[in-house]
Amino acid sequence: MGMRWTPERLDQLESASRSNRRVVVRRRGNEFVVVALALHQTNGREVFVGRLPMTGDPLLFPLDDIESFEVLP
Repeated sequence: MGMRWTPERLDQLESASRSNRRVVVRRRGNEFVVVALALHQTNGREVFVGRLPMTGDPLLFPLDDIESFEVLP
């Protein structure tokens, strides 16, 4: 089940995307540490895009699938 999205939580992700900060994303029991790239809409769903630091590969996280996240300092 996804988390409840408040304007403050969306602002945290948008701010992390603007400054390319690292974010820990938990989805389907897995944890990913990614560099935040963007928030946008794909096929009518809002999606958070992060890049894996080790490979540079982008990962798409539909907001409905995210269980929790934390922006790292």
